[in-house]
Amino acid sequence: MNVDFLAAMRRAAASTRAFNLAKATRVIQDALAGPHAHGTNRGANPHIIPPASQSRSRPFPVDPDAEVIEPTKRPTDEIAEGPSGGAAAQRLRKPMGEVLRILREGRSASSRFESMSLSSLPDIAKQRPSLAIAIGAQYLTRSFVGAAGRRNYKLYIPESAHDQPRGLVVMLHGCKQDPDEFAIGTRMNDIAETRGLLVAYPGQTGVDNASSCWNWFRPTDQMRGAGEPAIIAGITAELMSEFNLDRSRIFVAGLSAGGAMAAVMGETYPDLYAATGIHSGLPYGSANDVMSAFSVMRGDAGFMSRPERRTRAMEPVRTIVFHGSADRTVHPSNSKRIVTAAAPSDSTTQTQTGRSAGGRTYTRTIVADPKGLPTVEHWLVEGAGHAWSGGHGSGSYTDPHGPDASAEMVRFFLEEL
Repeated sequence: MNVDFLAAMRRAAASTRAFNLAKATRVIQDALAGPHAHGTNRGANPHIIPPASQSRSRPFPVDPDAEVIEPTKRPTDEIAEGPSGGAAAQRLRKPMGEVLRILREGRSASSRFESMSLSSLPDIAKQRPSLAIAIGAQYLTRSFVGAAGRRNYKLYIPESAHDQPRGLVVMLHGCKQDPDEFAIGTRMNDIAETRGLLVAYPGQTGVDNASSCWNWFRPTDQMRGAGEPAIIAGITAELMSEFNLDRSRIFVAGLSAGGAMAAVMGETYPDLYAATGIHSGLPYGSANDVMSAFSVMRGDAGFMSRPERRTRAMEPVRTIVFHGSADRTVHPSNSKRIVTAAAPSDSTTQTQTGRSAGGRTYTRTIVADPKGLPTVEHWLVEGAGHAWSGGHGSGSYTDPHGPDASAEMVRFFLEEL
């Protein structure tokens, strides 16, 4: 392939990464048109691409089944990113033949190429199904401002419990997700409607983390009364007061970076939450910077450096954990460490196995306190990756084939009420 053409492709790639898609389109079109497009004549050099008029059907040798693949992400974009698969990842690949066909149609195709390129970027122009709301229910956009900062959040108020909700579930999304996307994928609103629960979805911002991850690995965001824990706790306390709910009816859950932050919330605010749900997450205090975050995500516990723990004035918060055995983003060993930290002393365990309606087998371990009351559950789903078990297929980072994590978490949350 000609050197000039490769240089043009590099310029086009640079323009695409800078989101200047119109310029990228022009560069590629000019390269496909050949040297005569600019009035130059470089002779009969066999390495020069012929003009489009001489080779309109195949402007250069290429495998029509080849794929355009996004460049490798920077390490800092993958911190606790957790979500690394699902529909968004599939959109990163486009057949080369389709790209060339669109470009050959001329500059009038620029808008189509731009639309195609935007759809390949996970954070831009996402297309998603609309979020179905039960008749009579409300799905509100709200904002919380406190001493530690501000975050917007979505609030689902079920039609079944307008006067007095049965409780509140605070749902913390994973990286490169937002509240609406998380609600669609987990179907938590559907479960909440049948159980009379409020659901709050705090939203992380791209300003506070480039990949919209909760900053579970920063020491300043792992302590009570500061950082993101203080903001999430502030949202929770505000809703508790508004709907007259006591601590026994307050729960927090999350996926990946959101699951790690749910672990932080259970550790730093045990007086606020009655139970936590941690899906594909990491233990509290398992990292204190970028390097240790990557280390613990790989399953290396030797790098762990725990921050100062809270005073154990209360027993560990009841905890339910879900993790896929084939998770390549957050090693499954992290779920076992979460269970160990949450299990009371002198506990007993019971193990069950089963198969979900979607065909995935799982091992469910129940940890009970000396009184025989279940305090911890651990669901290890065989063959599942880094995705919400039993989630809706139209959401991101979901595994529709696994047991329903949303339903099981809510069942666990409410079983002592």
